[in-house]
Amino acid sequence: MTFQDFNFKDTLNQAITDAGFTEPSPVQADAIPLILEGHDLIGQAQTGTGKTAAFGLPVIQQMSGNNGVEALVIVPTRELAMQVSDELFRFGKTAGLKTATVYGGTPYNKQIDRINQANIIVATPGRLQDLLKSKRIQINPKFVILDEADEMLDMGFLEEIKNIFTFLPTERQTLMFSATMPKQIKILAEQILDNPKSVTITKKDRTNTDISQIFYVVADYERDDALLRLIDFKNPNKCIIFCRMKKEVDRLSSYMTAQGFKVASLHGDMEQKQREHTIRSFKQGLVDIFIATDVAARGLDVNDVSHVFNYHIPFDSESYVHRIGRTGRAGNKGEAITLVSPNELRTIKRIEKDVGAVMVSDVIPTRKEVQVRKDSDLLNKVVSTEITAAGIDMVKTLQHDMDIVAIAHMLATIVQQEVDVKGKDIIGLGTEEVKALIERAKNFKGGDRNGGGRGRGRNRSRSRSGGGNRDRGGRSGERRGGGNRDSRNGGGNRSSRNGGGNRDRG
Repeated sequence: MTFQDFNFKDTLNQAITDAGFTEPSPVQADAIPLILEGHDLIGQAQTGTGKTAAFGLPVIQQMSGNNGVEALVIVPTRELAMQVSDELFRFGKTAGLKTATVYGGTPYNKQIDRINQANIIVATPGRLQDLLKSKRIQINPKFVILDEADEMLDMGFLEEIKNIFTFLPTERQTLMFSATMPKQIKILAEQILDNPKSVTITKKDRTNTDISQIFYVVADYERDDALLRLIDFKNPNKCIIFCRMKKEVDRLSSYMTAQGFKVASLHGDMEQKQREHTIRSFKQGLVDIFIATDVAARGLDVNDVSHVFNYHIPFDSESYVHRIGRTGRAGNKGEAITLVSPNELRTIKRIEKDVGAVMVSDVIPTRKEVQVRKDSDLLNKVVSTEITAAGIDMVKTLQHDMDIVAIAHMLATIVQQEVDVKGKDIIGLGTEEVKALIERAKNFKGGDRNGGGRGRGRNRSRSRSGGGNRDRGGRSGERRGGGNRDSRNGGGNRSSRNGGGNRDRG
């Protein structure tokens, strides 16, 4: 089956082609025909399966494009509002459709101006209710969509949703999408939907089959060391690290920045402009690692996230589903990694049972294993690198002072430690940069730098764990202060250094 089978209008087909879509996902294949037939719909599907296109494409197909708001999408978070709005704009721009994004923390007047020009509104419940109750806007949408309905329930928006629907026309097509279907959501569906059709996945499909799920047992005081070594070993393209509390996000962000990682963070105490800048930096590849509370689990849509790390296991199964759903998107493979203490193993079993997934246990790689992996990655990169004139000139210059083996070793080490693989690798260096690298190679002294920098050009050469570290055969035994303790992969359970106390979830 292809998108051509839906007989969309030419402008919409062009937008689908421009987006690189070819075959619909299962939720799209099931939902789109029902929506085109005019049915109200309840769609239950896990995150990352293409729900925005599942409702956006058939709704845009049926829109006239005349003045006024024809479609209203209600979402739980500002981040998700921006993501959904961007995607709907991408689908509708060839037809001349305009979108407006409505959420708190920004001036009313600007949003009202955009609403007055828009065909599609994507809004969070709080700000939308304020605008409707104060009569600052009056809208008459033909299509109303609730996206991530269960999250809106969890965030306490149920009453706002009910109030919003009192301002909406009774003659409308209403669509509800939710990863789970708790009792209150079912009751809400009965109140706002008219004889709906259902698109539902089975429980065993709750987590994406493209995501490998692994957990590592560590003591609480070992979490930082274990996390850094796993990032070194896995070498993710982009990754998200989820923490339970805001102060964990701030502390871990500062710690990893000090280690030389390119890090951005997100939690509920951040101002809106800062949140938007942070997300934009991550999407554009300006930072490699995103550290967040669960506030980001619903609203962050980045297709090239290769790994998700759970610094702590989440409080409930639904949070786990939504966290790991940030990877393995758009047909890509992903890996979800969870750090647990020995007394959290029961929680792992409960989550496995709840979501119908299998989480595989593994051990933290040793320093030697990390270095072997990094050497292998570098070798593969060198083998696949295009030979350029600049590279040849560099080698010729160095041959006057040393043999070819020494040249290869030194250049490989320098490139691994200090050159940004994303834009400044050896094949793209300019003349002055080549000269500088030659001088560095000539002065290179070699020596044991504890495995070199942490890959990917992050310029991190010092030991992450302090002095006097012993490798415990795959277990994260080093302590940052330098004292040598054999944790035996999670034995000796200690209170976390990351702070206990209030469970502020961001």
